[in-house]
Amino acid sequence: MLSVSKSGYYAWIARPESPRTKEDKALLERITTHHKNSRKTYGYRRIHEDLHDEGVSIGETRVRRLMKENGIKPKVKRKFKVTTDSNHTNQIHENKLDRNFSPESLNQSWVSDITYIPTKEGWLYLAVIMDLFSRKIIGWAMDCRIQESLTIRALKMALFRRKIKSPLLLHSDRGGQYAAKNYQSILSNNGITCSMSRKGNCWDNAPMESFFHTLKVELVHHESFKTREEAKQAIFDYIEVFYNRQRRHSAINYKSPEQFELMQAA
Repeated sequence: MLSVSKSGYYAWIARPESPRTKEDKALLERITTHHKNSRKTYGYRRIHEDLHDEGVSIGETRVRRLMKENGIKPKVKRKFKVTTDSNHTNQIHENKLDRNFSPESLNQSWVSDITYIPTKEGWLYLAVIMDLFSRKIIGWAMDCRIQESLTIRALKMALFRRKIKSPLLLHSDRGGQYAAKNYQSILSNNGITCSMSRKGNCWDNAPMESFFHTLKVELVHHESFKTREEAKQAIFDYIEVFYNRQRRHSAINYKSPEQFELMQAA
């Protein structure tokens, strides 16, 4: 049907690979390595730049072709959900924590923040409070809506667990859930000093950002939660069973938060 003779077909099979094919195979190995080293985030343009820095003379079109033919693709960006609403008229407090992330004792400095968890039912919002001294999560709450009651529930859990007696600083962003009057009243009634990050500055609350990153890398990004309830159970297990009691934390000499607190009390 293709007008090819048997002898010609077998001669083609026995013929050695062309220099171009050999080059493509060698290039594909290097492309695959660079793609893995980028944690599978690089597209053909950045891969081309990596190869160029290595002294490999190759065009972008060829890199793109090899990646496409072999199914090498960059990760798709995940959905981003804003959790900080600074558009309110409530009082904004100054940044009194001032990035002092190493307090000398328990219940001296707490930090709080909100993140979101995707489920097939919709977003699940998680509010968390961390004691900076031990990096233990001492308060948390989850809900399908992001509102003042979410942060209040997390705060009440932390207060119930800690029974604070000494002066305490609680740092958060300047979102409406933290600046709300009811939330601020609870802080005031318990003698807690409020501190807030500067606008748009995530580094002012770096330990909480780090915790949320760890939670998502170690749990959320590997799951596809069908329901919010399923996500709640998984997050409860991660925080209370694994993170607080088992996971070694580099900031506290590779002890778990629970173990670190017990060592300080001994």
